[in-house]
Amino acid sequence: MNLKVKLAGVTLKNPVMTASGTFGSGEEYSEFVDLSKLGAVVTKGVAPTPWEGNPTPRVTEVYGGMLNAIGLQNPGIEVFCQRDIPFLKQFDTRIIVNVCGHTAEEYAAVVERLADEPVDLLEINISCPNVKEGGIAFGQDPKGIEAITREIKSHAKQPVIMKLSPNVTSIADCARAAEAGGADGISLINTLTGMKIDVKRRTFVLANKTGGMSGPAIHPIAVRMVYQAAHAVKIPVVGMGGIICAEDALEFILAGATAVSVGTANFINPYVTQEIVAGIEKYLEEEGIADVRSLIGAVE
Repeated sequence: MNLKVKLAGVTLKNPVMTASGTFGSGEEYSEFVDLSKLGAVVTKGVAPTPWEGNPTPRVTEVYGGMLNAIGLQNPGIEVFCQRDIPFLKQFDTRIIVNVCGHTAEEYAAVVERLADEPVDLLEINISCPNVKEGGIAFGQDPKGIEAITREIKSHAKQPVIMKLSPNVTSIADCARAAEAGGADGISLINTLTGMKIDVKRRTFVLANKTGGMSGPAIHPIAVRMVYQAAHAVKIPVVGMGGIICAEDALEFILAGATAVSVGTANFINPYVTQEIVAGIEKYLEEEGIADVRSLIGAVE
């Protein structure tokens, strides 16, 4: 039975990865999960310099998930290269670095710094606010997506996966724009913009007012968007959004995803990624399926 998949030219031992921002860089979860059992670990977003993130409170539970406004807090690329990459290299898993920035120059600086580091793929978070464009996210305009993708590709040595925002009119247009810019793959969905108000205090629960909605409630939206994106491009797709079990992951694969990323569920059950790998294997056995790749995009 084959669980291996190929993502942007890189072979993963199985299609299960972690979602950026929900797994740190793997160290805090390594006492629960054997990282070598995962297809890849996707790191927390890394910027050229340390980012403090947003003021607190910045996380709250909501029906069917959570809202977060962490603001991509991270220690910067130098600490990441010195501390996190050596830790992850202990394990037999692929390393995917999530990259964030406020300008094209910031993205380029991180990508160039990683060029000679032993990491396998880059995932580019284009939901960051573009400072030069007045805070509009890079990923909300197809022309912007194509331009930032092309710029990053001109600096990158590793394959580039563009992480798309769902807060757009047409996800298919955004997927095509990333492909036109030279992306080696796309991942989606990032969080949906949401808000929660405390009726007793009559104020916003999050200091940032809005936050990114994740968790099981967004899963059907994510499956729909992955299906639309996978049918719009020829490059591989990573599906994510509300995965809490193997069945959820398999929905994404059937919709056209080559691999999946598990996020919010890690906060509820730190063993969940490994359980999903086992669940996919069990499904293949029960259904008499020899190769997980035969399921990719099987639902038309």
